[in-house]
Amino acid sequence: MAVRDLRTLPKAHLHLHFTGSMRPSTLLELADKYGVHLPAALSGGEPPKLRATDERGWFRFQRLYDIARSCLREPEDIRRLVREAAEEDVRDGGHWLEIQVDPTSYAPRLGGLIPALEIILDAVDEAMRSTGLGMRLIVAANRMKHPLDARTLARLAVRFRDRGIVGFGLSNDERRGFARDFDRAFTIARSGGLLAAPHGGELTGPGSVRDCLDDLHASRVGHGVRAAEDPALLARLAAAGVTCEVCPASNVALGVYDKPEDVPLRRLWEAGVPMALGADDPLLFGSRLAAQYTIAREAHGFTDSELAELARQSVRAASMPADARERALTGIEEWLA
Repeated sequence: MAVRDLRTLPKAHLHLHFTGSMRPSTLLELADKYGVHLPAALSGGEPPKLRATDERGWFRFQRLYDIARSCLREPEDIRRLVREAAEEDVRDGGHWLEIQVDPTSYAPRLGGLIPALEIILDAVDEAMRSTGLGMRLIVAANRMKHPLDARTLARLAVRFRDRGIVGFGLSNDERRGFARDFDRAFTIARSGGLLAAPHGGELTGPGSVRDCLDDLHASRVGHGVRAAEDPALLARLAAAGVTCEVCPASNVALGVYDKPEDVPLRRLWEAGVPMALGADDPLLFGSRLAAQYTIAREAHGFTDSELAELARQSVRAASMPADARERALTGIEEWLA
């Protein structure tokens, strides 16, 4: 029996970081353009060897990310990155992309916080027109910065909601800073109509997922895989319909799990927890959206009907207009037929 092509399975991509979406070839070109010296881990043509489960490993991961980010200096670089991220998702069967960004990281080179956000939003509009992919933005605060900075970002995200911002996130090392420190920022975002999608349950255990629910009232959790260690928490996620944005290749690359078979996809699935598979940072982890579904198929034995349901779960969790959602769901049925 012929194996269905996972690149043609319609899906939504809900966990993709901005700089981390860059093509390796684009990074090489931009580094050459600006005279940025890239370490071998970023220029060798292979994904870097990473293990971020200790402080030193996480620091190295962040350092590589910061070097890559330093190559994004002009509006054209931003437009190129967003356009190419959209092209990659379309190639992988993506019908919808919610790309996550902390605009403060780009503000110094792009004229300030508001100009940076406007340049990014314009790039998203342009990429949608050129590729046909539905796209929105999630503005993410940084756990390593002061909670007051997060409140500023939340207000800005709400202000630009009608330009295509749909959610508010919280990223970086979850071992640093408590979720509750950012509760005011998430209250501002939720009151302004944005969904709450903080990271949790990646580098620390189920307690960080619980904190996302209790303190930030998350409707989606970035990663969330460590919830598999707590059956009661799994039941709570399933009952509340909170989607976990699971990134299998990322989990292995960062040392959260030793091999793809160890990522608890089956445990979440059997508990009824909705999932949206994501690529996280393809630049550093070496695989994009369809490859996450390949991991589910090859490492966890997901059947095509189960893979189709995973795709449906991603579409249901996305902030898509009703007509776009229906088209994607219809496409999933046609893929299965």
